[in-house]
Amino acid sequence: MLDHPLNSLGLPKPPSATRVVVAMSGGVDSSVVAAMLKEEGYDVVGVTLQLYDHGAALAKKGACCAGRDIHDARRVAETMGFPHYVLDYENTFREAVMEEFADAYLAGATPVPCIRCNERVKFKDLLATARDLDADCMATGHYIQRKTGNSGPELHAAADANRDQSYFLFSTTAEQLDYLRFPLGHLHSKAETRALAAKYGLPVADKPDSQDICFVPNGDYAAVIEKLRPGAADRGEIVDLEGRVLGQHRGVIHYTIGQRKGLGIGGLGDPLYVVRLDPETRRVIVGPRESLATRTIPVREVNWLGDAAFDSQPEWQVMVKVRSTRPPRPAVIRPLSATEAEVELLDPEDGVSAGQACVFYATEGSRVLGGGWVWRGR
Repeated sequence: MLDHPLNSLGLPKPPSATRVVVAMSGGVDSSVVAAMLKEEGYDVVGVTLQLYDHGAALAKKGACCAGRDIHDARRVAETMGFPHYVLDYENTFREAVMEEFADAYLAGATPVPCIRCNERVKFKDLLATARDLDADCMATGHYIQRKTGNSGPELHAAADANRDQSYFLFSTTAEQLDYLRFPLGHLHSKAETRALAAKYGLPVADKPDSQDICFVPNGDYAAVIEKLRPGAADRGEIVDLEGRVLGQHRGVIHYTIGQRKGLGIGGLGDPLYVVRLDPETRRVIVGPRESLATRTIPVREVNWLGDAAFDSQPEWQVMVKVRSTRPPRPAVIRPLSATEAEVELLDPEDGVSAGQACVFYATEGSRVLGGGWVWRGR
């Protein structure tokens, strides 16, 4: 086998002798990955995770991982002729993702549960399951690229900047990256993916993309948190930076840093934004837009994917993202340890909040250098 040329997944054996576990959400992306690899002759095994109670309230169109999606993943497997398994990860998902999500919101942070799901469930437990199934690698439908560099596998942003999911995958470790494959990362548009789905005759070819966090139907975070933490929506005061009471709010969990609309305190002159949340006093603190500007960001739980050790030098010149929807901006990272750092933005960013991810990119090219979690907000 060692003398065999590398296959399309970079492994030294023929596709027919290469087992690939494909993480299937029931959407078009992961379905295309499974179909593509099956057509290329790989030994494909599809696995879908049941992550939460699929009651009528959550089995909604456009939400990933709901009951309909499990059905769709199974139909794709039947269409292409490969085995498909559903694994019950409800307890794991609740403990590793949903509970922290609720606690973070109650603490006034802005959590990103999709990253924790990738980190703690998909790329940890599911990856271990793939190894148990004697798979040579695990493939997903994420829009991100894995490239081979001088020091081994590297993580790179997707070719299509509009679909790039690198922000949500920064915590992928070097060891995980060695085992993972992302066959869609080089595509330049979602239209290419849907064309492949039509080519393979997949029943999900025209299925809409999921928009919401899978356990947050209709984007109503507060309703989910109140269900997980009864009594979490206690009312309180809206105050300015000097502590003057401007009005009343309907619960800290209904507000996020940088929010302007829906404060219910109009007619006070210049627009006011949420600049800080204080759950202990149940106060929402508001101020002018300039008070949102942040230049220094403390991060911890750093996952570093650079070639040299993170704390091997006093600082790193990088580009960083603190929101998935904004382009990277120039910054300097100053490591405080192997897993903690201070990030200085060369230009201030508005509305940085504890709980967000700060993702690091190389100053040139598409390489993802890792990232960390913002742990102390405004």
